[in-house]
Amino acid sequence: QVQLVESGGGLVQPGGSLRLSCEASGFTFSSSAMSWYRQAPGKERELVATITTAGGRNYADSVKDRFTISRDNAKNTVYLQTNGLKPIDTAVYYCRADTKRLLPTGWAPATYWGQGTQVTVSS
Repeated sequence: QVQLVESGGGLVQPGGSLRLSCEASGFTFSSSAMSWYRQAPGKERELVATITTAGGRNYADSVKDRFTISRDNAKNTVYLQTNGLKPIDTAVYYCRADTKRLLPTGWAPATYWGQGTQVTVSS
């Protein structure tokens, strides 16, 4: 059974930091690209950061130089270090895995989502 469990969200003052974690199980984590998305009230879900199986990283322009994505394949966990938080960063943050699964017809791409963790930036 595939599971993505996020943690680390909370209430923080502007300028503060949080470290989000997403622990994965039920699929081959090391062979999967991992991403963080976020969704603010009344807005569409947007990509925040991605880390590939080789460790390559991409960020949304709005979080570059403030957020850092990383992964620990030994712990099946992906992290998002968020620094210099702003009220506009307030959202539910979701972990996503892009991987593959074995079907009777062969390997097929698969995407999995976590349940999300709330980040609120407010004074």
